[in-house]
Amino acid sequence: MGAEHDHGTAAATRPRKQEQEPASEEITEVARGILRLQLPTDFTGLGHVNTYAIEDSRGVTLVDPGLPSDESWAALQQRLAAAGIPLARVHTVYITHSHPDHFGGAHRLVEAAHSEVLTSTVFRKWSQLLDLDEAPLEPLDPADAGEAATLLDAVANADEEQMERDYPGFKNFRDRLRAAVADGRLEEAAWMRAPRPTIVVDDTETIRLGDRDWVALLTPGHTHDHLCMWSPEDGVLLSGDHVLPTITPHIGGFIGGDPLANYLANLDKVAALEGITRVLPAHGHPFDDLSARCEAIKDHHASRLQQLVDASDEVGWSPITRWSEELFAPRSRGPMADSETYAHLEHLRLAGRAERREAQAGWEYHVLH
Repeated sequence: MGAEHDHGTAAATRPRKQEQEPASEEITEVARGILRLQLPTDFTGLGHVNTYAIEDSRGVTLVDPGLPSDESWAALQQRLAAAGIPLARVHTVYITHSHPDHFGGAHRLVEAAHSEVLTSTVFRKWSQLLDLDEAPLEPLDPADAGEAATLLDAVANADEEQMERDYPGFKNFRDRLRAAVADGRLEEAAWMRAPRPTIVVDDTETIRLGDRDWVALLTPGHTHDHLCMWSPEDGVLLSGDHVLPTITPHIGGFIGGDPLANYLANLDKVAALEGITRVLPAHGHPFDDLSARCEAIKDHHASRLQQLVDASDEVGWSPITRWSEELFAPRSRGPMADSETYAHLEHLRLAGRAERREAQAGWEYHVLH
């Protein structure tokens, strides 16, 4: 899930970004043995999800099979049929990260084709923390992976009061989903119930997909579990939502730590890859100049941080929602805008450029010059 926020009143007149374009039925080969299939989405202002079909001698691996909606599933079946790919030949589903427009279709592929589910080693932690009564997927025997995210383990062991203080918004999110399950509103809960992985990979691990080797790259920032894949053989990068061509991916601020610093470091991580010839994003069109795009995104966040500094005298000590008004236009404000604002405020605080104090409604921040 990428996030395009309005950063001012001029946003209403801006031309539509690539990532907002509606899903096309056109199927194109975007790299050797890799087809681009576009699925419809109305998630957070986006128009489509790129589902990539990586062909090999066994069949195909599908990357990010769209939302859990009937519309998306029908579109996926139509695109596969048009590409001449029988559903039964989808042997693996690779999910870049735990947002429902990326993992939503995995359940049906597991049920229809008995597909394996490939994720990062830390993918399932959020669904465990939600404590939902999740029906197990077939095939059973999920991989027994060591957990690499000590942050998430800390959240799992925290009491309710500590979790609400240190991870604002997470408790409400969890309670809302629990209530949906208890009330039988399973269609609502299905949007956030992640599939159970059967293949997991850690950072720099090599895996064989599409008759070529791919290097797994753990790239937290947009989410805690974001996983890119890089093919050194032909320079292809499956970038998920980590690097998008014309919008800046949302930074998940409420996962703790300094997600903005993590995200920026992981932009440098992928920009340093040698021999990149093609970047295949989860939204928008494939592109080539990875390093330039990474620099543009870094410049964007530097500008956002400066906006907060420039507003410090006027805003003073204020809650996250007030600081969010400095970064986002009215129609874009809400939980996602607050989450990204929180990420920027925490980045400044951890760098010694802002202060934080407890207040009745949560944290308040004061940004220093």
